[in-house]
Amino acid sequence: MSPSKSYPAINYDFRPISYWSPAANPLDVALRNVKGRNRREMIQDFYTEGNLEALCDELLSDTLDEEVRDSIGRIHPSFMGGEYLPNYTRHEVEIARIELESTTSDVISIRARPRGKRIEYSVCDEYESEFTLPQRTSSHPFSLRELICFLDTVEHCKADPSWNQFGFILSFNQCNLECGADLESLEEFTRVSSDFYPDLTLHYASSITEWYEAHLAKSPPEE
Repeated sequence: MSPSKSYPAINYDFRPISYWSPAANPLDVALRNVKGRNRREMIQDFYTEGNLEALCDELLSDTLDEEVRDSIGRIHPSFMGGEYLPNYTRHEVEIARIELESTTSDVISIRARPRGKRIEYSVCDEYESEFTLPQRTSSHPFSLRELICFLDTVEHCKADPSWNQFGFILSFNQCNLECGADLESLEEFTRVSSDFYPDLTLHYASSITEWYEAHLAKSPPEE
């Protein structure tokens, strides 16, 4: 696969000093390693309204206990998104996440943990899927460009090999398109975010828009 395209106004050389530095503000403290997608959005909303302290400690925890998790899942399947990710190991942090607009709001988590003098990476989802990683460790945190290269070359072990040409992130859109989903439903199907790399969302939003527009141009005109 060719290197990912660069977009204007993005600092691809940005590199966090550490994945384990103290959080910069209360929102970062509250969000770090919270697994649930809807809970993360709720925490952000409460913070924006200046009402973060109104949330109970349970909703701010990394992982919900089974009873609470099942309870919120009965409200709507989307509340399950991310809540069934594996628990974090000691000192492990999430450095990026992929969120899908599927029925259960599936989440793929990209994580890092210290291993001796190096940093070890892993990718996991809520289904115990196996992923092939382009590299397992690094001596320093990734630059944004290095993280994008890493993400673009991860492979899902059970995915159709033909989807690899689109890169790991776009493979979710391509898979759904080839399996019969309407193109319009895929314009905002995949979202990539990071608490460490602010521009990661913008990069992949631009990439996904290009993918969408390219397929839209190939679509036969409506009669």
